[in-house]
Amino acid sequence: MLSAESAATVRTTLPVVGAALDEITTRFYDTMFADRPELLDGLFNRGNQRSGEQRRALAGSIAGFAKALLENPGERPDALLSRIAHKHAAVGITDDQYVIVHKYLFGAIAEVLGDAVTPEVAAAWDEVYWLMAGALIAMEARIYAEAGARDGRTWRTWRVADRREETADVMSLLLAPTGDEPVPPALPGQYVSVRVRMPDGVHQLRQYTISGFGENGLRRITVKRVRGEGAPDGEVSNLLHATVKPGDELTLSAPFGDVVLGDGDRPLVLASAGIGCTPITAMLQHLALTADQRRVLLLHADRSAAHHALRRDMEELTDALPAADRVFWYEHGTGGRPGRIDLTGVDVPEQAVAYLCGPLEFMRDAREQLIRAGVAPRDIHYEVFGPDLWLPAA
Repeated sequence: MLSAESAATVRTTLPVVGAALDEITTRFYDTMFADRPELLDGLFNRGNQRSGEQRRALAGSIAGFAKALLENPGERPDALLSRIAHKHAAVGITDDQYVIVHKYLFGAIAEVLGDAVTPEVAAAWDEVYWLMAGALIAMEARIYAEAGARDGRTWRTWRVADRREETADVMSLLLAPTGDEPVPPALPGQYVSVRVRMPDGVHQLRQYTISGFGENGLRRITVKRVRGEGAPDGEVSNLLHATVKPGDELTLSAPFGDVVLGDGDRPLVLASAGIGCTPITAMLQHLALTADQRRVLLLHADRSAAHHALRRDMEELTDALPAADRVFWYEHGTGGRPGRIDLTGVDVPEQAVAYLCGPLEFMRDAREQLIRAGVAPRDIHYEVFGPDLWLPAA
């Protein structure tokens, strides 16, 4: 994949480039948005830019890809690439935008590293970039085709059929498709992008997991109001909470996401914390609707029973399954085991396949405990909301 000459140069320069990636990606985004402000309208999320999450995710993915090429030169890191490709498809990235990114990214590398960027160094990292970009372009073309779309055109209008308040900061929207076009299929665990126009006229996107399904193409998304707690509040979530009511229309992408419930007969462990319950609930519903006979162990951790969104759904769905058990943990109050997730005394089934969703701290802790309980690391799958800052190091 990576030529021998470029591999030697990348291996030598990776520590220097890696150490400067945060500064490089900061310069990259600042320069690109100064020249191309239209990219902030309906493509890049302003909240992720302000928090630095998008910058850190980009830096981690580049370094992770380069490191993977060096450590396993005969293999392409498809797990890393697939996650990125689905995120790109969810916001409508197109082939030509890789050319734009290349221009500003390599301009930032040259500015930050200066004379260290010799022609040989530039050529080696250029090869890394286009290997990564070429693989992503091919993956995204296939993903778009599977969604019945091309060139990033996956958007359609949905009508809000109902709104349900789940907790003080979480609400669900039941959405019905408009028009006569067929509804693109969705797999349990996938998410959609919601595209809204902000008060200042700029469009913003946010991804929300499909938390439930209904007849005639009905779908449900469950939205947590993001409170900044020292940082700006979530723009899209707060707008949706404040303004959306039954009868309104929303613009949604086709469903995307590579962490989906797999077929088979092996036992399942479904573990979540906080709003991470959304993909897990969709998986439970799929299992119930298909009368799945597998053993299922549902694990959920939250601040309290009052903060546990979709609790009723999770209870009813596990009750509907013939071989399902559930354990809830709450840091405050009653209704579950006290504290955070603790698998001591929990009967984790042998040969289980696990799906995790929640804050990174929770997923790291749950993953370690599941491995100690005998679940193979290769059988633990996880979903991260927002830019994936864990994957390059996971």
